[in-house]
Amino acid sequence: MKNEIRVWFISAFSLMSVLGCQSDDVKKQDDTDPDITGRSITYSLDQASDWNVNGFVVFNERTDGTTRIDIKLNGLGQDSQHPVHLHLGDISTDDAEVAALLSPLSGKTGESKTTLTRLADDSVITFEELKALNACIKIHLAASGEEQNIILAEGNIGRAVGKTDVTGRNKIGICKSEN
Repeated sequence: MKNEIRVWFISAFSLMSVLGCQSDDVKKQDDTDPDITGRSITYSLDQASDWNVNGFVVFNERTDGTTRIDIKLNGLGQDSQHPVHLHLGDISTDDAEVAALLSPLSGKTGESKTTLTRLADDSVITFEELKALNACIKIHLAASGEEQNIILAEGNIGRAVGKTDVTGRNKIGICKSEN
């Protein structure tokens, strides 16, 4: 009986410790950007080439109505920078216009953080407008050369979600080249 009580006590103490850490992590994360309202939307980013990568993008509404875009991609682990584009149209749209250049993704951390206030045409974009945009996110292998046409990961956002059933690289549109 004493052993059962001891096991129960240790289990309860361990559970409280774990829950306490999770609560602190959430608190610390919220403290890093006091301008985040708490409203967010998450989209998946899927593998788009031979590179075995995937992840997600989170749109976080800021108090001024703009959006902080956080991207996390798993499977890179190299010290390189990968361009991230917000394209108009879904992922199958060939020569899709670049709506915005987002902060490059670090191959080492697999992360990119951007506060988006304006699109490439200099028009203001709010969190609500971004959620309703017919668009996609594409993460490129490189900024120039032949590797710029290699899409590591992609995902539809806003109104484009569910429009394209992509089950292979041949259904991903080639991006409009600015060169």
